[in-house]
Parts: sequence; structure tokens; C-alpha cells
Amino acid sequence: MAFIDHVLEAPSYGWKDENGNLIVPTTRQLWIEAFSRINVFKTKKNWITLVSWLMVVLMLPFFFSFLFYYFSWPLVIAIVVYSMVVMGTHGTIWFHRYCTHNSYKFSHPVWRIITQHLVIKTFPEEIYVVSHHVHHVNSDVPGDPYNPKGGFMYCMLSDVNHQRINKNLNEQDYKRAAHFMKHTGVQLNTYTQYQEWGSLATPLYTIGMWVANWVCWYAIFYWIGGNGLACAMFTAGMLWFVLVRAFNYTGHGKGEAHHKDGIDFDRSNLSLNQSRPGLFAGEWHNNHHLYPGSARAGFQSFQLDVPWIYIYSLYKMGMVTSYKDSKKEFRKKFLEKGHSRDMVPLAGTAYTNDQLPHITK
Repeated sequence: MAFIDHVLEAPSYGWKDENGNLIVPTTRQLWIEAFSRINVFKTKKNWITLVSWLMVVLMLPFFFSFLFYYFSWPLVIAIVVYSMVVMGTHGTIWFHRYCTHNSYKFSHPVWRIITQHLVIKTFPEEIYVVSHHVHHVNSDVPGDPYNPKGGFMYCMLSDVNHQRINKNLNEQDYKRAAHFMKHTGVQLNTYTQYQEWGSLATPLYTIGMWVANWVCWYAIFYWIGGNGLACAMFTAGMLWFVLVRAFNYTGHGKGEAHHKDGIDFDRSNLSLNQSRPGLFAGEWHNNHHLYPGSARAGFQSFQLDVPWIYIYSLYKMGMVTSYKDSKKEFRKKFLEKGHSRDMVPLAGTAYTNDQLPHITK
């Protein structure tokens, strides 16, 4: 079995049956799996999936406080803007283009740390990064951790059910998995520590950064607008936690092909260039699947890319030293010289092997 096919821990119901078809678990099976994987009494190696859910559960008091004590329509608007635009854009900048695809490089760790904590923290980097590499290699086929063909709840519960790394990697494969994270600044376990904790990231770093992030952001929002604004913004964080998981389902056509000619050129998977995620968060997802290593995904004139504006601005100020921009390559291949009808066919994967050649099947 190739490394990329076993770097994640397979769910108890499995990825595929004996004929290679996707196993679609029932909703009950999905919830049983989820609660099993956050049970630290079963094994402390479940700590990181528990932390992932604790982050959203501990946002509930802020939500109820906002709802019953501080509700106002201006704050509702602030919640929508912060969750869908600010946090969405940050997710693309930090988790997607930097942590996963390393599409740009910071000139100093301080700019990386500032970028990392530009918004309220909602889940550990490890949960996102490794599984997203698997998603690119196995898009919409068995083994994709948020395969939309598995259904809505298959995607919504994927952070605990499908996105955790395998707890039984050998030392060589552990080092290969750690390679995905080494540039992020996240404190990583040694192999011996991994055997104890079952994760790439150390518990002390992960929990410490989470607490520090929340304390700082609550203080900032309280200073700006009191408890009302602070509770509203943490409510927005909880909303984004839900929205980003729903996007894993809708961003791939809910498991069906809905590509549009002249918009979605990569037909090797079900990813779509949708207007709302694109305009609000720079998540032109079909473009991203074509060129996952690019720091820009808004390739056409109507595709606003706010994350790219942030990255390029840091570059002009010297905070980013280099980046990869695939816009010219995209336009030359698909839009110029009468090639606007060319498409990547529905076969294989569009993942760029030059970025991470060691994961090629």
C-alpha cells in the first residue's frame, strides 16, 4: 500500500469494500465512530480529535451569551462578515496555501506567527494539513477523507472520523508525514513521543497556542466593543467551523459533476469554482485543484482573490520572500491561442508531483 493511502487512520467501517467501491456508512455509524475517536479514556492518542471538537463545544457559551444577552442586527452582520470573509480568507491564506501547499515563504518566523493567529483559532493545523494532501491525491474516490459521495455527514464529521493520522506508522512513514508540517512552525513530536501521543503535534504546543489565541482575541474584541462584540466574534468562529466542513461537501458538487464550461477546467475531480467561496475567501476550488501549489487561485478577470492580495502585499513589504503564481500558466494553457475549450479530463489526479514527489503513488 502506498504511503499516501495509509497515512490517515482508516475508519472502522473502512474506505472501500472488496470490489473497490466506496463504503457509505449510515449516520448512526458516523456518530458512533466520532464519539469513539474523541474518547481519551479509551486511549490518550485520541487527544487531538477531542481538542478539535472541544474548540467548537467551548464556543457554545459565547453563542448563547450573544443570543440571549447581546443580540443585535449590527452584530449579526459582523458575525456573517467575520465568519464568511475574514475567517474564510484566513483559512485560505494559512491552512490551505501555506500550511498544506507551502506556496509562499515568510522572510522571518514572526510574520508566520502573526499570519497564523490573525483570527480566532478553531482547529489544530495537523487535522487539516495531512488529510488535505490525501484529498488531492484521492479526490472523490475511496480514501478521500471528505469524499462528497459519502454524503453530507460523511464530510461534516470527517475531522474526527477520517482526517486523523494513522497512529501506527513506522518511523520512516512518520518522518514522511512530519515533512508535511515541518515548515509551519508547529512543534512536532519525536517518533518516540508520537508512539505515546499518536499525533504529529505536541499536546503542550497545541493546547498552549489555542488558549493564548483565545485569551488575546477575547481581550482585543472586548477592548473594541465589550462582551457583546467578543461573544459575537466567537460565535462567528463557531459558524466558520461548521461552514468549512460543509464546503468540503458543496465544493465538490455534493458528489455529482456540476462543472461549467469556461469556468471549471479541471474535470479530473468534482471540484467547482463557486462564486461565494471564491469572492469571499479566494477559494476558487477547481483552479486550486489544477494548480494546488499556487499562492493565487483567482486566474480569470472576474475571480477576485483576497488571500492572494494579502500574500502579495506581504511580498511587496518584504515579509514574504517568494511565492508561486500559476496564473500565466493557466491562461496560456486554457485561455490563449484558442485553447479555451481545453480541459483536464476526468481521469487521474491533477496534483503536482514537483511539490511533494515523495507521495506519488
